[in-house]
Amino acid sequence: MKKLFEIFITIIYFGFALILAGISFCILWWSTNEVLNAVDNYIGKDEFILVMLQSVSTTIISIAILDIAKYFIEEEVFRNKELREVKEARRTLTKIMTIIAIAVSVEGLVYIFKAGTKDITLLIYPSALILTAIFAIIGLGIYQKLTHNLEDTKEASWKQNIVKS
Repeated sequence: MKKLFEIFITIIYFGFALILAGISFCILWWSTNEVLNAVDNYIGKDEFILVMLQSVSTTIISIAILDIAKYFIEEEVFRNKELREVKEARRTLTKIMTIIAIAVSVEGLVYIFKAGTKDITLLIYPSALILTAIFAIIGLGIYQKLTHNLEDTKEASWKQNIVKS
């Protein structure tokens, strides 16, 4: 029964990974269409720059979604469900958090340009986005430092166990 349940869950993860990949490609297609429409119907310098920045933002988001789909397939479909090492978990989480921080930063940048052309009082939200990205990067750095120390400790104890044997 347990094996059947694991197969069922693996199929579900694979299905959701395919759905996420499809959504990612739809976002990328939409973003590309927006840029092509902006080039065809030259809409003015300020609006064109905003469309380009929004396209960069949506492209980064689509890459993040695709990366999560790839993670699901690699970790939940092809591999054992557990992360085997601290190093592997750290690398995966670092990659995902970096993509999120980049997406939030670019989104904040897009909104800063929009707010700068309309009303300076609208800069609170973009500033909060940029600060959020900064805190995400700081948190990621703290996580990296703490898990790196844990990784070194595990490796040292593993080497001691080999020497004792």
